[in-house]
Amino acid sequence: MGDYDDDLFRREMTGVAPLGEDDRVYTAPRREPSLTQRLRRASAIARPNQDPNPLTVPEQVPQAGPHDIIGLKKNGVQEGVYRKLRLGKYEVQERLDLHRVRLMDARDQVYLFIRESQNQGLRTVLISHGKGQHSERPGLLKSYVLHWLEEFDQVLAFHSAPPNQGGAGVTLALLRKSGDASQKNREFFYEKSRAQR
Repeated sequence: MGDYDDDLFRREMTGVAPLGEDDRVYTAPRREPSLTQRLRRASAIARPNQDPNPLTVPEQVPQAGPHDIIGLKKNGVQEGVYRKLRLGKYEVQERLDLHRVRLMDARDQVYLFIRESQNQGLRTVLISHGKGQHSERPGLLKSYVLHWLEEFDQVLAFHSAPPNQGGAGVTLALLRKSGDASQKNREFFYEKSRAQR
């Protein structure tokens, strides 16, 4: 800067006081990690010798095509409940995105996701596995996710999501109620029936 620029700057800054030093340190409020982040961390630090994950990875699973609409209702699930799941009428309480996740990592994430979701008392969850139509083996991850959901005792039913929620690349799962939720439900209906007498 030349002398003229310095003089101009000083004239423009007349009456302006510099900010005082502040001893405070400002940090952004720390947010809780999302369920997906917690699952990825847990999957990354899982010990290979102590695999608590009961989900299997057989050589072959029933092949689901990229655009196939799939679903399964286990014993004890009412048809009306399954229909509402199929139509996407239940509010999705948590989501897991498996795009670009390798098969064994996906297995661990699905296991931890379902277990954690049930521990939190969630009933309807969404797993986005993609269609895999451009993969070397189309629909591979989708087929394994369906296999794992069928293996999992805590999953009562699952179905491809309606088109407005992702269609054939997404699966909605209905989870079994946790013990506490079942007890609260029994108490609620017991009190309700007592009040009607």
